[in-house]
Amino acid sequence: MNIEKIKTYNCPVEAAMDVIGGKYKALIVYELIGGIRRYSEIQKAVPQATPRMLSKQLKELEEDGVINRTLYPVVPPKTEYSLTELGETLVPIVVSLCKWGEYYFNIAGIPVPCDEDNT
Repeated sequence: MNIEKIKTYNCPVEAAMDVIGGKYKALIVYELIGGIRRYSEIQKAVPQATPRMLSKQLKELEEDGVINRTLYPVVPPKTEYSLTELGETLVPIVVSLCKWGEYYFNIAGIPVPCDEDNT
């Protein structure tokens, strides 16, 4: 975690949005609620993310201390991701976002298009 970066924020909401406000960061955290995931599993769960963007978002979450990245020295390389203790504190927030999204779909009369296994 970069303490100097934290000192540049003007408000806690700004800090929180910087950490989880990336295009796919909340989706990645949501996917990791279920436990350890390999890169390919995250990629399948977030198919709209290009490999480059997904890697960037994962790297930023790791740098911010939200996720752990474990690289196994095998061929082909195996990489696993999991939530850190700090990342676990985001679970209720991400679950609340999911519930709000379900509400939004419901008031619009649209069926919820995703799997609900993580909540």
